[in-house]
Amino acid sequence: MAFLTQIQSARKGIMTPEMKKVAEVEFLEPEFIMKKVALGHIVIPANKNHKNLVPMGIGRALRTKVNANIGNSPTSSGIEEELEKLSQAIKYGSDTVMDLSTGERINEIREAMIENSPVPIGTVPIYHVLNQVEDPMDITEEMLIDVIRLQAEQGVDYITIHAGLLKKHIPYAKKRLMGIVSRGGSIMAKWMALHNKENPVYTAFDKILEICAEHDVTLSLGDGMRPGCLKDASDEAQFAELEVLGELVKRSREAGVQAMVEGPGHVPFDEIQMNMEKEIELCDDAPFYILGPVVTDCAPGYDHITSAIGATMGAFHGAAMLCYVTPKEHIGLPNARDVRDGVIAYKIAAHAADVALKRPHARDRDDAISKARVEFDWKQQFDLSMDPDKARAFRAEAIRESQDPSSAAKANDPQPESCDGMTNTDEHFCTMCGEKFCSMRISQEIGDVE
Repeated sequence: MAFLTQIQSARKGIMTPEMKKVAEVEFLEPEFIMKKVALGHIVIPANKNHKNLVPMGIGRALRTKVNANIGNSPTSSGIEEELEKLSQAIKYGSDTVMDLSTGERINEIREAMIENSPVPIGTVPIYHVLNQVEDPMDITEEMLIDVIRLQAEQGVDYITIHAGLLKKHIPYAKKRLMGIVSRGGSIMAKWMALHNKENPVYTAFDKILEICAEHDVTLSLGDGMRPGCLKDASDEAQFAELEVLGELVKRSREAGVQAMVEGPGHVPFDEIQMNMEKEIELCDDAPFYILGPVVTDCAPGYDHITSAIGATMGAFHGAAMLCYVTPKEHIGLPNARDVRDGVIAYKIAAHAADVALKRPHARDRDDAISKARVEFDWKQQFDLSMDPDKARAFRAEAIRESQDPSSAAKANDPQPESCDGMTNTDEHFCTMCGEKFCSMRISQEIGDVE
């Protein structure tokens, strides 16, 4: 039998092992997963060449997924550093990882990531193309196709291409405060303006579909016109591109290629619901993969928080996957610790939405940790935490300070690695209330009343 992609298999009524695995982890019936994959409402990024992949699904009928962006730059980071970031992302729960490397040895970095990652790996192929030219304006359609083919053969599970930003959209961006903030989008726009030609990723879309169908690479249709500040949110540039992305979703499905759509970056809190609903309508419920959204522009250094607020709202109203934002957003290239902080912030956002949406068993962990708190079972509390290392570290710090108050003045942000052997986890009180005024212990001592 000829190779079939996930969507082609689903349409023929063939239940793949990947569909069965997704159904198992999502506590859903396999037939439901197959139906949604056939419709394109769920994608399962699973390149046939990614041999150690553990399949996962993305769609608003499933639990909300989180992606972590990593990758080197021309000025920093190598293979070892990127593999450490990959390790941190996976350890703290990232469902996919995107390699956005633009510096040296990017081919080797990508191969190492695929070899070491059980989660899907995504890329933005134009970044690799840019590494091959001195001037970004020298890129060609042939270069883009060659790189996409290379990455598909390597085992990349999904790729972001900015095929929806057309030449006719450029005047819309000129009206904005910040213009085009997508790196790939800005390069495509300048290329079109300079050469007076249509977007080469758009004109080559059928060729790209052929490559993706051959290896079952999922398309992540990039939002080159995503707003980079609140003032530019929900404008004609953003929605003109979204309409084209809806057309490309249809073409992808017809070609047997899975597709999801990338969403806005900076959006006021009160506009998030409308943005999610508009994508569902224009893109026929293709999984929506959103960056944030960042809900305020004035908190550099804390954008993992400003964006996680928007991410929860986005997920509640239909976003299927959240692209994390780290504390270094707008400031610098994240290191391993920034990756950890970003992933945790977004796992919290995704989990909060899943609980509110009443996803199967979503609240089990919350109920279990609440029970452990009532029973003063500190070990169980730590084990159930989103970040067990940090929970243990904070507990150890609190104990030290309660025993030696002068140590508080010298305390820094505790390092998780320093408290693996922490003891004193049997106290029936926390250091906030202390033993004498512990509310939970006092509550348990309340006698019966008539």
